[in-house]
Amino acid sequence: MPRFETALHFPDAEATAAFGRRLASLLAPGDVVLLSGPIGAGKSHLARACIAARLEVEGRVEDIPSPTFTLVQVYEVAGCEIWHADLYRLTHSDELVELGLEDAFASAICLIEWPDRLGDLAPAGALSIALSAAPDDSRTARLSSDDPRWAARLDGGTP
Repeated sequence: MPRFETALHFPDAEATAAFGRRLASLLAPGDVVLLSGPIGAGKSHLARACIAARLEVEGRVEDIPSPTFTLVQVYEVAGCEIWHADLYRLTHSDELVELGLEDAFASAICLIEWPDRLGDLAPAGALSIALSAAPDDSRTARLSSDDPRWAARLDGGTP
């Protein structure tokens, strides 16, 4: 199966947030974005920018806390939900059933931090974004998916 892969460089935190805002405009219900990378790589920063952009379209400004302790934060936007999950504290993929993530994958926009915790439950067609940080506060994002439609979507084409 064709695979989409590309790398982006973000010189600072604002560039990472700008990409999150751009990504927000491309996402639709059923889209899953898997955010991986070490602590401090910018996963939460990117997810928060994405969520804030979707809220802003509706004229809303809300606190967007990290779901590190709650595991999942859910936001209602324009007739759909955005699920922001931080799976760092999960120890087994069985715990995901309790969170309801599998159902959300089909109907919500899902931004998942620490997706390695999903195991076999990681959905096909998800957009994976692996972030890494450099000492100068720049970031590299390696984007990939087994769904080649992501290439067109991220290039400004249609899904």
